[in-house]
Amino acid sequence: MRLEIILLGIIQGLSEWLPISSTGHLKLAEFFLGLKLPLLFDIFLHVGTLFVTIFFFRADVQKILVALAKLDFKSKEGTLIPRIIIGSIPTAIIGFTITRLLENVFHEIRFLAFTFIVSGLFVYFSKMGKCRRNEIDYKSAIIIGVVQGFSIIPGLSRSGLTIAVALMLGVKREEAFKFSFILSIPAIIGALILTFITQFDALLATKIELLDLLFGTLTAALVGYASLRFLSKFLHKFHLFAFYSLSLGFLLTLLSLH
Repeated sequence: MRLEIILLGIIQGLSEWLPISSTGHLKLAEFFLGLKLPLLFDIFLHVGTLFVTIFFFRADVQKILVALAKLDFKSKEGTLIPRIIIGSIPTAIIGFTITRLLENVFHEIRFLAFTFIVSGLFVYFSKMGKCRRNEIDYKSAIIIGVVQGFSIIPGLSRSGLTIAVALMLGVKREEAFKFSFILSIPAIIGALILTFITQFDALLATKIELLDLLFGTLTAALVGYASLRFLSKFLHKFHLFAFYSLSLGFLLTLLSLH
């Protein structure tokens, strides 16, 4: 079990932050390798994801929290607060709705093939964006929040879609990268709260050793932090990640035909 947990942690750590879809890869691991992600471990992975994101952007998060405490909405960090709130609203509405309506088709290989291809196309065409703006305006925040909501669908990369759309809207790469991951913080917190509320009994019934939880979460966190640093250094070639998702999508399409 421990080897499987560590493998799931590596998959999560690599695919959560790189624009290649963690949920899509975990579904593939379940389908091809028989690796089922225990619900409690999924919760721990989300908590680990949250802490890695906060730690990586700790300076920005601290400035945003200080601005919020002072009710300062005019400084650079303060102006992000209403934009994060506005972007989080469509994320919550769309994410909750899609989960209820489409959950049954998430497991189909043909569906995953399609979503990997869509995600790859978004990432590829991000190179068409003219990166001129240093700030996220309200319209951009809403649009980015909308695509983040759709990224709950396995195969659609959250970081891939949000960064790609921000770049297409003319936001500079570093700002697109930062806003994408800071916007993910309230989304992750919201998803955790919703899971606790709706699946509390299932969480209590999950059978997994504490050591397995710690091993898997630590693996995901360490690999994830390295992936996040790699992505931050590779932003100028962000569109190249598209070739992986597109290739995987077409391969899955061929497999689904047989």
